[in-house]
Amino acid sequence: MPSAKGDESIDLFVIGGGINGCGIARDAAGRGLSVELAEMNDLASATSSASTKLFHGGLRYLEYFEIRLVREALIERETLLRAMPHISWPMRFVLPYHRDMRFEGETPTSRLLNLVMPWMKGRRPAWLIRLGLFLYDHLGGREILPGTRSVDLASDPAGRPLKDKFTRAFEYSDCWIEDSRLVILNARDAEARGAVIRTRTRVVSAQRGEDGLWLIRTEDTETGETRETRARALVNAGGPWVKDVIQNTLRQNSSEGVRLVRGSHIVTRKLYDHDKCYFFQGADGRIIFAIPYETDFTLIGTTDAEHEDVSATPECTPEEAEYLCRFASEYFRTPVSREDIVWTYSGVRPLYDDGAKSATAATRDYVLTLDDMGGAPLLNVFGGKITTYRKLAEAAMARIAPFFEGAEREWTAGVALPGGDFAVDGAEQLTADLRRAYPFLDAFWARRLIRAYGTEAAVMLGDAKTPEDLGPDFGATLTGREVAWMMRHEFARSAEDVVWRRTRLGLRLSADQIAALEAWMVEAATQDDATTPPAKSSAALRA
Repeated sequence: MPSAKGDESIDLFVIGGGINGCGIARDAAGRGLSVELAEMNDLASATSSASTKLFHGGLRYLEYFEIRLVREALIERETLLRAMPHISWPMRFVLPYHRDMRFEGETPTSRLLNLVMPWMKGRRPAWLIRLGLFLYDHLGGREILPGTRSVDLASDPAGRPLKDKFTRAFEYSDCWIEDSRLVILNARDAEARGAVIRTRTRVVSAQRGEDGLWLIRTEDTETGETRETRARALVNAGGPWVKDVIQNTLRQNSSEGVRLVRGSHIVTRKLYDHDKCYFFQGADGRIIFAIPYETDFTLIGTTDAEHEDVSATPECTPEEAEYLCRFASEYFRTPVSREDIVWTYSGVRPLYDDGAKSATAATRDYVLTLDDMGGAPLLNVFGGKITTYRKLAEAAMARIAPFFEGAEREWTAGVALPGGDFAVDGAEQLTADLRRAYPFLDAFWARRLIRAYGTEAAVMLGDAKTPEDLGPDFGATLTGREVAWMMRHEFARSAEDVVWRRTRLGLRLSADQIAALEAWMVEAATQDDATTPPAKSSAALRA
């Protein structure tokens, strides 16, 4: 590991603290490599906290014949469920059908169908959707998730929120994921295995030195302190900034590029009472999801819009919000209006630029390029999707491992992330156990803690007997002890880190409450925090 002066070398330096960077850092550290990761902002501060929150195979990608990508993602759903049952869980998706459903533009499937069945004129027939769902059920070798079934919307509860014209639907399985917590837990596990994780650290420059190593210069964006690190290999997992890193940080030329696609979402008041999701297809061929969110809300998204400037903060435009409201209102009995929206968010997906005509048609697959012509290897990561982040990390290490003796062993499949060491269907029992151990917790509070921390919830609560033992109450069940945990173990520095990435409690807290939290964190950062709990084994919870 490097010293404070940076006069020692490490094996691997990773640029980027999104899911790809943290996944690669974790995998590499677990293979025995010395690893350092630098993120210029907070972990998961960009794309990796602005997804649609799904581990899914990508049903619509079958229309583009992306069979390998879909199969890999379908297999990964259950691998990941077993490793993180606290932050990921199965969900059922209801796909209402009507005869006017159409393809978006000219997909390979639509072109083939138009050739052999020209009278369809771009429509999606029900048999084709059922065939796609049959493939979706069987490509990935399901063991945990239930398969597809047909639904009579006239009698099924899923039909009640929908307009009367929708009488038939298909119901299939995919999975929810707490996206930004996934990043945090990968970073935590990487650190536990020896990696150094540096947030608020910008990579100023990186170049190959005469000694055959990378010389990386970084700057702490809060203090201005600079460091130098020498590394035997470099990974550029900059996400939307991957090409900017190549051109402006590494000062190299590359023919590879990214296509920046903005995906915007709206969060509304709760639109229906059941726990299933909807997969809506529009008359224009586009699709959106409507998903139960944070107990009392509904998440609707996403859009696909070109985003030209990586330096421009992505925002859900009024036009995009109106589009999502109008799209959802084509299905819901009660129209969704702008007045229903309580929050919006938007992220930029850095898709590999494969020359596709539209943002929707651009591949969601990842591309890794290795440059070792100048000595120390450089791996650039283009594209990818959150469901296949672990496989991307394995593929990245397959390219890097030959440069390090003994680093070939794959190990991450089935290895639990922090707090995920319990059964896939064990969250409900774990929640009940937590309430028994800490009777002052109500159902919402206990469930939220288990869904965030899993078996570590009891470690975080420690020996607390009353709510007052947990320090300041910031509102919405957020306490000083939990915030201290996030500061000490989860790299949180600001109130925004806490309420919009480690949790989504920003939906429930007022501006004054968030300001009070920020002030407390500033003070706590300068001193040992008395709310930090004593160690308590999670085994005590299950005893």
